[in-house]
Amino acid sequence: MNRFLKSIGVFLVIFFSITAVSAETLTEKLKNGGKLRLGFGTAVPWAYAGDSGEPLGFVNMIALTVLEEMGITKDQMEFKTFEWSGLIPGINAGRSDIITGGMYITPKRCKSMNFSDPIGVFGDAMMVPKGNPKGIYNYADVISKGAKLVTGAGFNTVAAAKKYGVPDSQMMFVEGEVGILAAMKAGRADAAVQTLFGAKEHVAKSNGMFEIADPKKMPEETLNVVGMGFRKTDVEFRDNFNKALAKVMANPAKMLKRAGEYGYGEAQFQPAHMTTAWACNR
Repeated sequence: MNRFLKSIGVFLVIFFSITAVSAETLTEKLKNGGKLRLGFGTAVPWAYAGDSGEPLGFVNMIALTVLEEMGITKDQMEFKTFEWSGLIPGINAGRSDIITGGMYITPKRCKSMNFSDPIGVFGDAMMVPKGNPKGIYNYADVISKGAKLVTGAGFNTVAAAKKYGVPDSQMMFVEGEVGILAAMKAGRADAAVQTLFGAKEHVAKSNGMFEIADPKKMPEETLNVVGMGFRKTDVEFRDNFNKALAKVMANPAKMLKRAGEYGYGEAQFQPAHMTTAWACNR
């Protein structure tokens, strides 16, 4: 009986220890000396890892600038890369604390996690072979031409393509930006839909194989705002992050110098009405 009671006691100690750790908020974790884990998917030039695993890309540069404004330096952080489709499951499983990577704020994602205030407004575009032989500029063209369209699993463009009626038989889903470029180079797809920034990066590296179809011919509703992702339990940290973000955006010279290396500029500053609440509810 004593051995049984001791076993129960050990179990309860372990159980409540695990529960206490899992219940710890990010604010508490940092106060207790823990490190903030910044997670991001590989989406050049939005966010990606350097040769030593360091965070690169304009979204990461904005995140680092805001965290510095909060007094959190790189030596208080760890950096983790994820497959794009694993970003949200990863943060909710506690494998990261903040996620970047150029994630559009959408109603579906808002149900799974909290977002910061937006860092900018961005649109999507079609990347096509040089000369655009099939005349593909938007989802309607994909349907009418019977074209095969590739995009990233978990990208907002999956829902957009379905909304505009692209059938599953004309869709191809791959892992992130790297998979999109590989599919296009192999000729397995006639067009790729992705962010305009991602398309520009691929075209620049394609040695003339691809071009960007006129993005103004994409549906207006494809304009989106981007934010950083937080767990639902980290409201206090998210709110403090937003306060620091507002200070950075009010005096953006340092941030623009860093993020500008990757193509981000004042043209991305969103109109006042394009808030996180607007994006979560539209």
